[in-house]
Parts: sequence; C-alpha cells; structure tokens
Amino acid sequence: MATFVPRKVFPTLNSLPRSYFLGHHKAGLDKMKTMLSHIDLVIECRDYRIPLSSRNPLFEENLAGRERLIVYTKQDLGSEGYHLDRERERLIQDFQRPSAVLFSDYKDKSSVRKVLEFAREHAAAANSLTGARMMVVGMPNVGKSSLLNALRAVGVHKGKVAHTGAQPGVTRKIGTTVKIIEGEESGEGVYLVDTPGVFIPYVPDAEAMLKLALCGSVKDTIIPPTTLADYLLYHLNLHKPSLYEKYEPPTNDIEALLAALARKTGRLQKGGVPDYEASALWLIQRWRNGHLGRFLLDEVTRATLEAEGGANGSAGVSLNQGRKMMKELRKQKSRQKHLNSQ
Repeated sequence: MATFVPRKVFPTLNSLPRSYFLGHHKAGLDKMKTMLSHIDLVIECRDYRIPLSSRNPLFEENLAGRERLIVYTKQDLGSEGYHLDRERERLIQDFQRPSAVLFSDYKDKSSVRKVLEFAREHAAAANSLTGARMMVVGMPNVGKSSLLNALRAVGVHKGKVAHTGAQPGVTRKIGTTVKIIEGEESGEGVYLVDTPGVFIPYVPDAEAMLKLALCGSVKDTIIPPTTLADYLLYHLNLHKPSLYEKYEPPTNDIEALLAALARKTGRLQKGGVPDYEASALWLIQRWRNGHLGRFLLDEVTRATLEAEGGANGSAGVSLNQGRKMMKELRKQKSRQKHLNSQ
C-alpha cells in the first residue's frame, strides 16, 4: 500500500474575494476614534489560531496614543499545552513589546482573571477618581463579546450583556459601557465598552483570506464551504491525518472525504446523493469547536513575525489603498472573464 503524502502547498485561488470590509465596520471605527480621548486602555483581541492573519493594522493606525493590551483569544482551540505551544507564546510576547500580551480562553476563569488583573493594575496606576474606561476591539468574530461577558461574570459576578454568535456581525454598533471590576474607596471601578468587529480593507494574500474565513471572521456564504473544507483538509493532513480517519482514510481529495462523511452522518440528498455543502459546513464547524484537533493555521516563527510587522500581508493598507486594490482586482477579474469568453 502506498504511503500517504499530504499536499505541501495549497493551490492559489485568485478568484477569492479579498475583503469583507462593510459599512458598519467603517462606522464603528470612526466612532471608536471619537471616543479615544475618554479611553485609558485599548484591549485588542486576535484569534489564537491565526495570530498573524487576525491582526488589523487599522487599529494601530486609528487608535494610536493609548496603551494597548493584546489578548489572543480562543487559546483552547489552538493550543494543546505542549512545550512548543509555550515557546511560541513566549516568542509572540517578546515580539509584541512594548505592548503587553495575554492568551485567553473565556471558559477558563484563571485566564480571565489574568486579564482582569492587568486591567486592575492599569486602573490603579492611573489613579482616577472617575474610574478607568477601556475599549475592546478586534476583527469580526475573534471573541470580543465572549471575553467581555467572561470578564463581567468573573469580575463582578453579573450575567451576559453582550450578544455572541457563531457568525460575524452579531455586534454591529458600539455597546454601552459595562463594569468589569468593582470600585474601591479611591475610584469608581473599571468599565469596558464592546465594539463591532472591523475587517481589513483589503487582504493581498489569498491564503490569509482563507484562514480568516475558516476561523469565522467572514460569513460562511462569502467563500464556498467546499473550498474552505478543502483548505481545512490541507491543514489536517499536515497536522495529523488520523483526525478524520473514522470517516475516510488519509486523502487529498476533499470530494472523497465529504462523500464519506455525508454517508456516515446522513447528510444525503434525494436518491442518496451526498450533500457536499452541508457536509463541508459540518466538517468546518467540528474544527471550529475543537473536535478535529487544536492547531494553528499561521506559521509563527521570528521570521514570519518580523515580516508581518513590516510591510507584509495587510499591514500598512489604508482604507483608500484598500478600495483602490479592490477596484483593480475587479478590473482584472473582468478582463479575465472577457478573455475566457472569446
């Protein structure tokens, strides 16, 4: 029997959309800027599974001048607690200096308390009689609202105030200010405001768009589910093909895997035909929930961190530049479509 060899690279898909920057994203960002003078600390959330791709330079560009805490959310979905995971986290922390960095799982009270302790110490250093005001920002669906609810539950023992969901766009406006730490004699406590997710104006790297989509930063209707499932299969094979062995032996053929999965889970159409789209969505959701391995989609090394910190990827792409890039991409697609029709 031939030894299984996974794909070393994923094919470039130039036809993929390169943005999900919506009207309420810009409106939210504009509102954040007007509030900045009243904010003591910006808490920027990034997805632990894509620590490079979930960075949005718009926050650094538009919310400069305030101390920043970077929280990599959903740690439980990307880390197995091994030595290599801890080494990678230390590398990220070192690279992000002077900004502080924490890694969080909103279901783990100990990690939530670390964020609360940082906020408490920051507020104490400010020594304000009116309390501290903080703002949580991030790309769509990186876990901002879940973190806020967890901070409130652990900090002041109160219930949820921010709505959460599996798809991006649940939070579309700036939320009300919520207390997360009770005040002491010298102050009113610590308050946090939730904000809508803000996408990158333009994503030059098609693979970065796939990563963001697979992690749920864009709606599942934007990129075909079978394409996302194929990209997931590519990573599953690089990480551990046995993760899906109860459905199908190791394969690079996404149709074979989805067909087998459809038969075993009953996702069949009339006549017993596999429902590939439903099966793809089910497979994606299993991974998002941590049932198909816990691993990163981004490669994190000193070299990739330095590249992302410079002019690579989405870094340095302003709103106007993003619009121009999207316009040029549409022109290229139109020209290609015209050539193909001849």
